[in-house]
Amino acid sequence: MYENIKKDIIESMKAHDTLKLQTLRGVKGSVDLEHINKKVEITDELVLDVLTREIKTRRESILEFEKGNRNDLIEKTNAEIEILTKYLPKQLDSSELNEIISEVFEKVKPTSAKDMGLIMKELTPLVKGKCDMKEVSLIIKDKLSNL
Repeated sequence: MYENIKKDIIESMKAHDTLKLQTLRGVKGSVDLEHINKKVEITDELVLDVLTREIKTRRESILEFEKGNRNDLIEKTNAEIEILTKYLPKQLDSSELNEIISEVFEKVKPTSAKDMGLIMKELTPLVKGKCDMKEVSLIIKDKLSNL
């Protein structure tokens, strides 16, 4: 993933695509910073963590821009999100996600909402980067409330 991002940075420079170039340079910088600060190797998992965090930050920014009625910034941020999502693995649809959650529920056998942590611990490696974790959390909370 990291090599793809570096290659796409070069292509963006050649194509004079400033938005894509700035977005990818920001992600590469964040990955490099994580690599240095945490003293870990640059892996696809590290890149995935950074990408999901960057996308989440941009989605939160869009909410703030909507409050300020800044349509120009909303459009730019949506374009950045679109660029970044191309590097994420194939996203799970809701039926696939519900199936995985059901399997984890059968394995963990939760008895109350206090088991949320156990479920998330088991589920996160299976769906990380493949869906919105906020959505996952809502589905699990709903299932736990129906126990």
